[in-house]
Amino acid sequence: MSLLELRELSVIRRNRQVLNDVSLTISEGELVGLIGPNGAGKSTLMEAALGMIPFSGSSSLAAMGTEGRARKAAYLPQSREIAWPVSVEDLISLGRLPWPGGGYRAEDRDAIESAITRMELQPFRHRTALRLSGGEQARVLIARALAQQTPLIVADEPVAGLDPAQQLACLRLFRQLAQEGRGLLVSLHDLGLAVRFCDRLVLLAGGTVLADGDPRHVLRDEMVQNAFGITLRHVETPDGPTVLPV
Repeated sequence: MSLLELRELSVIRRNRQVLNDVSLTISEGELVGLIGPNGAGKSTLMEAALGMIPFSGSSSLAAMGTEGRARKAAYLPQSREIAWPVSVEDLISLGRLPWPGGGYRAEDRDAIESAITRMELQPFRHRTALRLSGGEQARVLIARALAQQTPLIVADEPVAGLDPAQQLACLRLFRQLAQEGRGLLVSLHDLGLAVRFCDRLVLLAGGTVLADGDPRHVLRDEMVQNAFGITLRHVETPDGPTVLPV
């Protein structure tokens, strides 16, 4: 089942064409990595898909009302600013606001507890979120998205600022969520993590999709050279494939 459909989506910002006729579909059970150089339009694509900025073309999510969209997709923006001195548990509970009851039903408590457990935040639950490290705050915001319990998660550089162990833990969790049937669109700069964990990669460059498909196909030499101006060394490890820029 399709969770997100973009058709000929284009965005102009400050008189510059940022995206041009991008078409993309995300289905249940897929972990899709959105990759591309800085300035390729990855964040813009996510914002337009969610109806947060003006665009031409169509997005199945943007066509919904605000409440309906919040029940279909959880969004993790690149910016991780926490504005209020609330506890970790209270911040995570905000993920339940789109649902009837706003966090006070038994199923809301179950969702919040599950998110705290999955992100291993039990020791921090009563601490003020503003007093956590940047990496700990990132985990709290991921937990808030998990508590929202939407079929689709859209995450803009979710592992940026996490230490290597937490990066792996986060992407293993995303992999598990996909296996449970959720769809995920995740922008990543680490191509090694992208090829190891993602089912599909979408390579964005110059505002258009250069390639969309199996990670090994997308990361072939000519595509990577065109998009990043580098070459990759493909390496097989006991934990799966990875790539190294050379």
